[in-house]
Amino acid sequence: MTSPVWTARVLTLFPEMFPGPLGHSLAGKALEAGIWALETVDIRYFASDKHRSVDDAAFGGGPGLVMRPDVIDAALAAVMGAAGPDRRSADAGPPIYLTPRGRPLTQERVRALAAEPRITLLCGRYEGVDERVLEAWQAEEISVGDYVLSGGEPAAIVLLDACVRLLPGVVGDAKTLAEESFEGWLLEYPHYTRPQEWRGRPVPEVLASGNHQKIRAWRRAQAEATTRQRRPDLWARYRAQQAVMEG
Repeated sequence: MTSPVWTARVLTLFPEMFPGPLGHSLAGKALEAGIWALETVDIRYFASDKHRSVDDAAFGGGPGLVMRPDVIDAALAAVMGAAGPDRRSADAGPPIYLTPRGRPLTQERVRALAAEPRITLLCGRYEGVDERVLEAWQAEEISVGDYVLSGGEPAAIVLLDACVRLLPGVVGDAKTLAEESFEGWLLEYPHYTRPQEWRGRPVPEVLASGNHQKIRAWRRAQAEATTRQRRPDLWARYRAQQAVMEG
């Protein structure tokens, strides 16, 4: 008996934006091979009026429109296989709402999401989604960076790409995943390829030495230096982790 594939369900006003980049390269090949599955749901289908309205003016005034809670609720109920948030199945997990005000997406969270059997992503538009439906469904709010996009779809693509590449069988050599940025709280070391000298800039001598022990030490030192200079927040977590291991 084969286990079900990892499935991503995306609620959006623009289902035609998917798979988009996810239909190419590693993610696209994995999608075609059935390693993961993508389901898109058009939120507008769940609007009840003849104009298929999904938004309305914000209470309290101000520019922009807000996506209606009744429409979002109906879409989530249909996708989650429940009559409402209180009847959601235990293995369904809360929906994920992509928003600039969410918790930053981290590699640690990506690993956890990739280990789930399925995830449900809600893509907002306009000024966002009515707060009440987010509270009712206990939505997890995630941000992919400190900037504002036109909608949640590009953010959803970023999150899905990060998850898919961690699924078994997607990356050819799984060992490469262990040396990437954010693994062990370090940024990745720099890379070089041929030609050995380019515009007067040679490849670091140690990388051509054939001494694998020295190469590993050099790469670790470079990763540590880069992390310390560029991401003091990650460096602090790395140092704390090292202290625990050494203590």
